[in-house]
Amino acid sequence: MAVLRWKFIVGLGVLAVLAGCGEQNPAEPQRPRVSVQQVKAGDFAASVTLTGDIQARVMSDLSFRVGGKIISRSVDVGDRVTAQQVLARLDPKDLQTNVDSAVAAVSAEQARVKQASAAYDRQVKLLPKGYTSQSEFDSAQAALRSTQSALRAAQAQLANARDQLGYTALVADAPGVITARQAEVGQVVQATMPIYTLARDGERDAVFNVYESVLIGARRDQPVTVSLIENPDIKAPGKIREVTPVVSAETSTVQVKIALLEVPAGMELGAVVSATGEVQKGEVSIELPWSALTKGLDEPAVWVVDGDNKVSLRSVKVVRYLTGRVILNDGLKDGEKVVVAGGQLLHPGMQVEIANSSKDGFAP
Repeated sequence: MAVLRWKFIVGLGVLAVLAGCGEQNPAEPQRPRVSVQQVKAGDFAASVTLTGDIQARVMSDLSFRVGGKIISRSVDVGDRVTAQQVLARLDPKDLQTNVDSAVAAVSAEQARVKQASAAYDRQVKLLPKGYTSQSEFDSAQAALRSTQSALRAAQAQLANARDQLGYTALVADAPGVITARQAEVGQVVQATMPIYTLARDGERDAVFNVYESVLIGARRDQPVTVSLIENPDIKAPGKIREVTPVVSAETSTVQVKIALLEVPAGMELGAVVSATGEVQKGEVSIELPWSALTKGLDEPAVWVVDGDNKVSLRSVKVVRYLTGRVILNDGLKDGEKVVVAGGQLLHPGMQVEIANSSKDGFAP
């Protein structure tokens, strides 16, 4: 009996313990901790800094107008030249021979004209007296006109031969600076082959190679300040003058030329310069850190936290990716809270615990 009584007491105790466990409330699941940033819409103006160089507004490729062998050159890259200065010469022997031949042809035609003129004069005197016929007079007159035309042709050929001989001297067509040389003494060149590149004196441009995507939304009329790389205190105001319409196949960039309104001392040809300008302005956008961006079904998205600290996935439109941040222009409203850290394991409807928030900047 004592044993049965003992087992009965133990059984009641176990039941009591089990009953007490059944009445205990389950532990509340731990909420994920996230950092949020309050959305603040504003006018976004992205700026970009480019590096380029100073170039002349007008660049000329200088070449001979006739072919031949270069026998001398008098300037080199970096030299300053004046208008009509001789830069190089070709061997003139062959062209001098053409001139001598043309001179001889003119002399021969002049002799024929003299002979035909004398014959014509005789016919003029004999015809009134009836000592010659009309046909002989007409023949003498035609012969004179023919020799005179041949003389004019020979004289034109002589002038052309002398011009060709003059083309053996390559002269600068304007003052400026030689920026490139494409031929050497002793080289045989063809007509129109570039020998020198001349940067003419006058207006200057700052030239930059820019990826086409950077120019989306850029204003062409905005002022630009160009600074010298080696001395940023040397600056010059400018404005965008030209953007090439074709993308370079080698660099995948377009060329942007900024006309310098003033060229200070130190900004010589070839000087390396930088320019900073706004490439997009006037668009109401939202700026968020990279960490806020996630992926929806097939487009970018962010986690939005509501007033009950529950999250939902919201699709957004990204207009620009920048270093450490993204620019959005659709999908969010001013004042909403977006998860910027800790969103890796979230799912829609999950309740979160906000660790900290940022209203004007990125959450730590």
